[in-house]
Amino acid sequence: MNAALQWFKSSYSTEQGGDCLEVAYSGLQSGKVTAVHLRDSKNPAEPGLRVSVRAWAAFTAAR
Repeated sequence: MNAALQWFKSSYSTEQGGDCLEVAYSGLQSGKVTAVHLRDSKNPAEPGLRVSVRAWAAFTAAR
């Protein structure tokens, strides 16, 4: 994972802890998101997951 990514917690996360998903977008400097990165907030050094913008859109639409 790229250390320069701007990570933020999912809007479904709470301030009371628990399992939290963090998300970051690649390509923001160019003005076009090229990939979505996901990681566990409790283990940020562990490998995360990188998915295409299309896959992320399909996943979030299916909730």
